[in-house]
Amino acid sequence: MGDIDDTQFEAADSGASATYPMQCSALRKNGFVMLKGRPCKIVEMSTSKTGKHGHAKVHMVGLDIFTGKKCEDICPSTHNMDVPFVKREDYQLMDISDDGFLSLMGDSGELREDLKIPDGDLGSQLKTEYDNGREILCTVLKSCGEECVIAIKNNTALEKNN
Repeated sequence: MGDIDDTQFEAADSGASATYPMQCSALRKNGFVMLKGRPCKIVEMSTSKTGKHGHAKVHMVGLDIFTGKKCEDICPSTHNMDVPFVKREDYQLMDISDDGFLSLMGDSGELREDLKIPDGDLGSQLKTEYDNGREILCTVLKSCGEECVIAIKNNTALEKNN
């Protein structure tokens, strides 16, 4: 028996999965599911009756939680589908750098500077509110190794103190 080479273990992760299985018939509208390999929020579901050859089928339409793109899939109701773990967290906006990165502070005081201003209307609204001196809370959604700001709101708790 030779010595174990440590280099083969360097790339290991924690072993935690980004998804968990759930029976298709147990999924619900406004829940999350993996469609075409992307984490999606279910916006429409319909079940067809059991046919001559067996299973009732569930037709799902979902919106990618990061890009907003529409995805569809059909799955037998008794089969399992992957459901992504989705974490939602609010951060206080501290600053916006010149290169478009946000400086965010979490509840426990930790600082993050690795998220960019979101594209589209949300990004413009965020910049406008910040430029007007508003205290802003950014809602960050994290799933499957991706994360982005999906919503903003005025932090009224801070504005009352000023």
